[in-house]
Amino acid sequence: MSELEKNAKAGEQRLLGALGLCARARKLIFGVPMICDAMKKGGKDAPLIIFEASDSSENTHKKIADKSAYYKVRTVRLNCDGATLASALGKTSSLAAVAITDIQMCRMVEKYI
Repeated sequence: MSELEKNAKAGEQRLLGALGLCARARKLIFGVPMICDAMKKGGKDAPLIIFEASDSSENTHKKIADKSAYYKVRTVRLNCDGATLASALGKTSSLAAVAITDIQMCRMVEKYI
């Protein structure tokens, strides 16, 4: 494994760790339907940034991309699959996407993007 690959893997682990901290602080929305509903409702629990797993389906990706463009929410596609994302956040089943709802947590996580 090259040095570049090691650095990318370490950066991914730090990002997943920061997302885990957001989950423990209850500042994450889990799953595409919940994220879409939160974008529609707006308010203080509206998503500020969305993280999408690399193995999400084309339909899911299009739904997230369209909604986030309409509501002007930043979307980041991760280099990990849904099972890895779920495992890092303490969930058992695969996750297609998660969203952060707190500005301070968002700033913390953006350092690792």
